Amino acid sequence: MSDAELERRYRRLLAVYPWEHRRAYEEEMLAVLLADARPGQRRPTAADTANLIGAGLRARLRVSARGFTEPAWADAAAVTGLLVALALFALAGKTLLDQLVADPSVPPPMRPVGPNAVDWLRVMGWAGVIVTALVGLRWVAAGLAWAGVAAWVVLVAPGIADQPTYVVDTLPQLALAVVAAAALTVPAPRRRAVAVLGVRPLVTLVLAALAAVSILEVNRLARPAFTVTSSTGYTVYVLYDLEASSELVIWLYVAGLAVAALVVLVSLAGLAPEIRRRVAVMLAPVAALALVIDSALAGWAVSTVHMGHAIPLVPAQWAMLVLVPAVTFLAGVLLVRRREETLRMVALGRDADRERPAA
Repeated sequence: MSDAELERRYRRLLAVYPWEHRRAYEEEMLAVLLADARPGQRRPTAADTANLIGAGLRARLRVSARGFTEPAWADAAAVTGLLVALALFALAGKTLLDQLVADPSVPPPMRPVGPNAVDWLRVMGWAGVIVTALVGLRWVAAGLAWAGVAAWVVLVAPGIADQPTYVVDTLPQLALAVVAAAALTVPAPRRRAVAVLGVRPLVTLVLAALAAVSILEVNRLARPAFTVTSSTGYTVYVLYDLEASSELVIWLYVAGLAVAALVVLVSLAGLAPEIRRRVAVMLAPVAALALVIDSALAGWAVSTVHMGHAIPLVPAQWAMLVLVPAVTFLAGVLLVRRREETLRMVALGRDADRERPAA
């Protein structure tokens, strides 16, 4: 009984290895491990456990690294890098417009004095990423994207001491910049994003981004002014950053943004399924990070604002901000591989059924 229990526990540890490795070497490795076991031993030793887990994880990393050289990953990376650069360009353009065009609802003393050099550099930098990626200068595009990441580290990260909520709120943009830079660093043929997307869907994506920025700017410039007197009041409908004096106007804004998002989804629907899945995996960590900030850290952000002084994040919160995107990406990679392996096995089964002679 003890030998059977020890074998079962060793098999659990060997499950850390990729299935290709187990198929070829599992029985041999198991025989060696059982032969070296002490009489009556019921559990793997600590040394065996550490060695098996460490070697298994290294083997999985080698297999994963080889998987990222597949053409589908290169195509998805080229598309993702261009799409994220376009999104960051739109965000930078929105910020620049906010500084250039004064908000009439804000009293003059509180209006911005105008854009600074950083605002212009953000717009020009991400515009440069888009242009160089489109013309095939991938390394230049990747360099500019990594420069954007470095700029965040230099200009924004030091504010964690006295402006922690601002720094945390900008983390999704940092994550987008990292995704764009990493995706553009993946080797791919020249102008691969244009070839995979197509010119018409690419133009449609650009127009959708411009439409979304335009809707947000119209909302900002048309929202009601804060001028309350002692005899009259006013009603304001608010949905996240959308504000209007009429509920109908709010829903018109929402409908416009929904149409822009739908256009993006329809444009991406023309991609091959294996590319779509990988694009979703690359973008999922950003969505997970934004969800964590909007939900798990909402109480911390409100407390920081009302306490009048900065409340530092505890180590567990920092770990959550770092680990959630990483775990989301790794889980997405595993799900894609399992899905495609299942599809491959189903296809092989159908081919075998077609080739089987009729009885």
